[in-house]
Amino acid sequence: MTSSAILTERHGPVGLIMLNKPSKLNAWDKAMRDRIVAALHEYDRDASIGAVVMTGSGERAFSAGQDFAEAHDFDAEAAQSWIREWESFYGTLRRLSKPIVAALNGVAAGSAFQVALLCDIRVGHGEVRMGQPEINSGIASITGPWIMKEILGMSRTIELTLTGRMMAAQECHEIGLIHHLVPREQVLPRALEIAGQLAAKAPLAMRLDRAWFADMTEAGFRQTIEAAIRAHRESYASGEPARKMESFMAARGHTLEGSAS
Repeated sequence: MTSSAILTERHGPVGLIMLNKPSKLNAWDKAMRDRIVAALHEYDRDASIGAVVMTGSGERAFSAGQDFAEAHDFDAEAAQSWIREWESFYGTLRRLSKPIVAALNGVAAGSAFQVALLCDIRVGHGEVRMGQPEINSGIASITGPWIMKEILGMSRTIELTLTGRMMAAQECHEIGLIHHLVPREQVLPRALEIAGQLAAKAPLAMRLDRAWFADMTEAGFRQTIEAAIRAHRESYASGEPARKMESFMAARGHTLEGSAS
């Protein structure tokens, strides 16, 4: 499967998904997310594929997360549908029978940070930055803190969520968010190498292991989705996100047409 928004390639037993909107820092909208989910399902059905690598095109970003051009005009109803889309995307990542390696070629912000954390192993280089900056653009963070808490604990989750700061690669490496820190040119080859090693593992054991990881956290995931619907309905009904997005982009000399969060 190949489209303008994503590119897919096969590297032996490894399926590659490359986010392909470098002019928008690979920020995603519904159409792009749907294509990613479809590609993940296609690889999951393919018995010749044993692992998946996700990466971004260009040198600046894995993904900047949500495209502001889509999110700016949400109302309460649209916000609820939006969260259901994330439920599908995150649920697919959680329930895939095959391991997923994130090749972080650049920044991973907001929902892209969350997607990276839902991958099993992360490879990055020294200029990668990761974080949850939603509060800076007026978007409440609900799913992100739940994912971060499962990995980092409550204290650091609170600090990252409320400050919206981006972590440098060394900090990410030290706290276990980036498992392998390598030179920029080695990120994708190393990710493909690791994915190849994972693909060679016993497939039934791999499927059962990943299913159990998801089962252990399923109740929290469902609770989080419902909380996110309530929070985003209230948030978007207030108009605060749209106002904050506009000021956020104006301060950076950008317009919503080229924006992402």
